Amino acid sequence: MGRRPGYVAMALLGALLFGTAGLALGSWYGGRGAEPLSAEAIRSAPGELLPGVEPSGATTVQGYRYGVWLAADDVGGSRIEFQYGDGVDCALSELMRRAAETRGWREIRRVPGASCDGWRAERDGMTVTLTHPAHGSRLSITQSAPGGFRAATITGTLLGAVAGAVLFRVVARSRRPVPLLAGTLVTVALFPGAALTWTDLAANRLAEPVWPVWRGLAPVLVPLWLVLLLIGVIVLAKRRDPAVPVTDPVATGHAG
Repeated sequence: MGRRPGYVAMALLGALLFGTAGLALGSWYGGRGAEPLSAEAIRSAPGELLPGVEPSGATTVQGYRYGVWLAADDVGGSRIEFQYGDGVDCALSELMRRAAETRGWREIRRVPGASCDGWRAERDGMTVTLTHPAHGSRLSITQSAPGGFRAATITGTLLGAVAGAVLFRVVARSRRPVPLLAGTLVTVALFPGAALTWTDLAANRLAEPVWPVWRGLAPVLVPLWLVLLLIGVIVLAKRRDPAVPVTDPVATGHAG
């Protein structure tokens, strides 16, 4: 009975780590094939959501997160940003919210911000997000996720969580050093990506692609994983070849 809470904790840890990895994999798979934005939609969206307000500039940005360039058919692969002034204009948030509600935009939701909250809305295969960074208010337009995005993300999360719970429970029940070493290495390799992924989800939900986190961390985690593996092999070798030799009782008796 005393070990059952430990088994449950290990199963939950495995479900969290593998479930988060499955979420990232599912969001990558489901986010492929996003439709490119049309030039007409890009021109009309700012005037429709912020009527009477002229942007001070516009730029096209290719998707780049955590050291990874996103493909053109990935969700968030490219976006168009419209700047509004040199400072924060919080009045634009209420203006966009009212315009989105009256003009039939969908998925209208608040975007938390430091100075004031922004808003996000979707329609016609594009997602428009208003934020208020320190250098000025900004309206970003990017393509919306394909229809099967949520289903693929949820499926990947569930499959990863089940697999992780089963594997970590098996490791917890095993007293041999090799499975324990493997579980330690997997935990070290997956934990940073899981932490950053949930940080993204807390701020942006699934509006931003979360899978680049794992590719961005790979150059750092792979060498660390190899170093830990080498240390583990050395520790196992020492366990099998102890420094103090075991005395043979029969030989000791004859010598006496």
